[in-house]
Amino acid sequence: MEHRGRIAVLMTPPVLWLVLLFLLPMAIMALFSFRAGTFGAERDIFTLEHYREFFQNAGFQRLLWQSAVTALLTSAFSILLAYPIAYFLAFRARSMQLTLLTILIVPAWTSYLLRILAWKLILGSNGLLNSFLLSAGLIEEAAPILLYSRAAVVVTLVYVWIPFVTLPIFSALQRIDRSLLEAAADLGCAPWEVFLRVTLPLSLPGVVAGFFFVFIPTLGEWVTPSFVGGVEGTMYGNLIQDQFVRALNWPLGSLMSLVMLILVIVQIFIFSRVVRLSDLAGV
Repeated sequence: MEHRGRIAVLMTPPVLWLVLLFLLPMAIMALFSFRAGTFGAERDIFTLEHYREFFQNAGFQRLLWQSAVTALLTSAFSILLAYPIAYFLAFRARSMQLTLLTILIVPAWTSYLLRILAWKLILGSNGLLNSFLLSAGLIEEAAPILLYSRAAVVVTLVYVWIPFVTLPIFSALQRIDRSLLEAAADLGCAPWEVFLRVTLPLSLPGVVAGFFFVFIPTLGEWVTPSFVGGVEGTMYGNLIQDQFVRALNWPLGSLMSLVMLILVIVQIFIFSRVVRLSDLAGV
């Protein structure tokens, strides 16, 4: 009983904080999605019109699908690039491990907007990419090759998220018992077999955690597409932002946010069937 009392005391503040800052706003947003309008008398009228508008508008659903694909591609590329970095830090860096980890994290100390603007300059007509292609003779005149496209959004987001994907994978690799790798080698496994049969399966919790770190915020991303995406790189988050800020249609914006939240919850449920969520915390 005393042990349960201590747990209750420790859990009460974060639970109240979660209810106040997450569950309550979600409930208000869900309630707002049924309102006829944002201001005035329409605010007190409840209707399903916004639900009909959303599900009858194929453009909304297509943009949501495109944003989900973009988030999936960003997550996949981030993991593919971050895994070798994490593997090197865990098994090869040795005395340089702390220094390399610091170098990896340092870019995250700078402004997020500055890093996006830096990529806008790199991909622009007079940026680093065009200067290199011009000097190599591969193009004859400067042009924004990748800028204002969905590819530019993916490239920029992958750069931003690589450190955040590397850390959970690195943590999972660090927890692997090195004697298991030695035992596999002693039993005749080649290095690539040791990786595929031992290292990779045991590091999957870190990979899944890294996937969620990227997929969830990227699905609702709107800042990066606004700067480097242009019309072709518009994402679902830009549509939600427009509903709240420009159209002042808060009920429809709330509904779109709820749809995105449900999509994320479905993704988490699917992955929880594959990997135990307790493994992500190393339990």
